[in-house]
Amino acid sequence: MKQMFAKKPLHVLLEEMKGENRLRRVLGPAALTSLGVGAIIGTGIFVLTGIAAHDKAGPAITLSFAFAGLACIFAALCYSEFASMVPVAGSAYTYAYATLGELFAWIIGWDLILEYAVASATVAHGWSHYFQNFIGIFGLKIPEIFAKSPTEFDPVSGTFFATGTLFDLPAIIITILVTIILVKGIKESAGFNTAMVLVKLFVVVLVIGVGVFYIDTNNWKPFAPFGFTGLSLFGHTIMGQSNTAGAPLGVLAGAAMIFFAYIGFDSVSTHAEEAKNPQRDVPIGIITSLIVCTILYILVAAVITGMVPYNQINIDAPVADAFKQKGLAWAQFIISAGAIAGITSVLLVMMLSQPRIFLAMARDGFLPQGLFGDVHPKYRTPWKSTILTGIFVAILGGLLPLRILAELVNIGTLFAFVVVCSAVLIMRKTHPEAARPFRAPFVPLVPILGIITCLILMFSLPVENWWRLFIWLGIGLVIYFTYGRKHSIMHALIKEENAKGTK
Repeated sequence: MKQMFAKKPLHVLLEEMKGENRLRRVLGPAALTSLGVGAIIGTGIFVLTGIAAHDKAGPAITLSFAFAGLACIFAALCYSEFASMVPVAGSAYTYAYATLGELFAWIIGWDLILEYAVASATVAHGWSHYFQNFIGIFGLKIPEIFAKSPTEFDPVSGTFFATGTLFDLPAIIITILVTIILVKGIKESAGFNTAMVLVKLFVVVLVIGVGVFYIDTNNWKPFAPFGFTGLSLFGHTIMGQSNTAGAPLGVLAGAAMIFFAYIGFDSVSTHAEEAKNPQRDVPIGIITSLIVCTILYILVAAVITGMVPYNQINIDAPVADAFKQKGLAWAQFIISAGAIAGITSVLLVMMLSQPRIFLAMARDGFLPQGLFGDVHPKYRTPWKSTILTGIFVAILGGLLPLRILAELVNIGTLFAFVVVCSAVLIMRKTHPEAARPFRAPFVPLVPILGIITCLILMFSLPVENWWRLFIWLGIGLVIYFTYGRKHSIMHALIKEENAKGTK
């Protein structure tokens, strides 16, 4: 019990920064902000807007984005405080280890593995849909047998059905290409990401600037066809409507689904160890990227639902198809090309973050150091775990349907945010003297609001997501008690302390 709740001292975390097996500090505030925008703007705008508006919220998806963004702002302020205090790789995992103890650190680390791996697979799916839409403009087509996942999910009936295909080939190919780029190095990856970010920002501004002239306000009526709530409690809707499968519908249900679109700011904190001046640059990157992207999300959602009735939105390529329905073929071409670039940058940042979680956990002994903690001597990247991540993402992206992947990511991410907000409250009590270059304002109000809003969104997801989360965490606990607990650095420290005590 002593080991399970042992906390990793702050001085130990900071001491790790002085070793040779650390990452290269090459990222400034602009690069970190670009990484955040690169992860946030992409699949959320270009893919999930369509699913959430069509299935969950209708035109009120704009309120869904606003509520999800509000929840993220509270969490982002808490993340910023921790990132400035402990500028090492690991994000919420590292923060949990310093505040809640080893067992909670393992749980949140295992949860983050689920978050980033499945998020990457979801993004690869979105990339595939837009790539196929793009080449379709030129009369080209991927053979049907390799065009999508072999199963699909019907949200109305809550059942799976076969599509008659083998796997999503474009999703697998883009994953392999991104993996190669990531092994090369963080500086090269960040430069590639910045170029992609500029392209997609241009496309987003184009969508807003051109699409606003094709808005029919009648498409916003009724504004909230599924209601303004959509809150459930383990499969029982307690506020608002639900579909025939029992899944909640409404603004909150829409916010829970599109919450995936915001997790990019989380990835900024995983790169704190690679920031030139993490105490200043990481909070700037987190907060700036979140504010910019929230505004753009709301505007794009308003334009798309104004251009096309919500129940006629194409869930695979909603933005490009909206312009296609208005006869704007030239815009469809630019948007599809920009979406491909934009979603590529999201995939890059998601897959960039995953190996850094592995690295932090391997340093603590939870995972084999030789595989997950090995930093390439030349590129200074966790290359083995990057390749392993690429293989896993390619398998998920090629075989699982988009709707299942998106919802599975969201509940894991929200759980991580609840832990980070809770950890800020704990650290303010247990380590009031610790240096905090950035302090979250209005504590305890901000972290408490972060916990409440994230829990509301967790309960606005279908109950199946809770079971998937519990199963994943159950598998993680088995690994912890059979391997991680025996090999953790805290295990060695406690044994050493006990040995000294007996003497």
